[in-house]
Order: sequence, then structure tokens, then C-alpha cells
Amino acid sequence: MPTISMSTGNRIHGRLNGYLVYCICGLVLLGGFGCLSGAALALDNPDAPDYIAEFNSRAQTYERDIQQIAQTTQDYLTAYAAYEQFLDKELNQAYSQLMDQLSEEMQNALRASQRKWLGYRDAAFEFIALNWTTEHVGSASVISRGDYRTTIIRDRVMLLLHYLQNY
Repeated sequence: MPTISMSTGNRIHGRLNGYLVYCICGLVLLGGFGCLSGAALALDNPDAPDYIAEFNSRAQTYERDIQQIAQTTQDYLTAYAAYEQFLDKELNQAYSQLMDQLSEEMQNALRASQRKWLGYRDAAFEFIALNWTTEHVGSASVISRGDYRTTIIRDRVMLLLHYLQNY
């Protein structure tokens, strides 16, 4: 009897190992296809300027000021205010550049999208102001509010620049 159970155990063990190898190979292939499909979804115009790299380069000064220079609450307020002002300017510039590239129908669609995004931004800013207060999180609220606000604007700038990269 032990021989039979040993033999059955080996067969089961062998099947499990084979199944495991099969699953691992499948996951590797699936991951590879996933990487390729993501690249195919966002083909940029190779002749277009690299708007994203240029933006990131300009933004570095403001991000560095927040990370390395700001030390006091007032420093953070000042640094985040400057960064937000920079991002607003970049947002308007990216929006204008993109509008210049679009047909009238697509301009109307982008205009509607931007209006809805502005509503989202304003609602998010209201939530941020109400939630991240000194009463709730202390003096770190300045950093949290600044970071959340600038992240919302920065993400929209990046999206518009990605759109623009296609023209």
C-alpha cells in the first residue's frame, strides 16, 4: 500500500509542478502582452516636441523649493502658492496649444471637458480646505492642502500635454 500512495503522490506532485509551471508561463506571457498593449494605446507623434519633458524640467524648480527649501509653515505656504500659480499658467498654456490643434468639433468637446474638470477641481479644493485643517491634522495641514491641490492641477496639465503630444 505505501508504494501505491507514494506513486499516486508523485503523480499528483508532478501534476501540481506542471500546473504551476504552466501558470507561471501564462502570467509571464500575459504580462508581456500587457506591456505591449499599453504601448500601443498611447502612440505619440515622434516629430512633436517633448512637451512633457519640457514641462517636468520647468516644474523642477518649484518642486525642489517645496522639498528642500521650505522649512516653516510660511515657507510651505509660499512655495505651494508659487507652484500652484506656475501650474495654472502651464494648464492655460497647454489648453491653448491643444485648442489650436483641434477642429471646431473637437474644440467644443475639449471646452466641455475642461469646464467639467474645473467643476471637479473646485469641488475637490473645497473638500481639501474643509478636511485638511489645523484642527484635524495640525500644522501639516499646510503641506497636505498644498500637495493635494497641486497634484490635481499637475495631473490635468500632464493629461493635456499627453493629448498635445499626438499633434
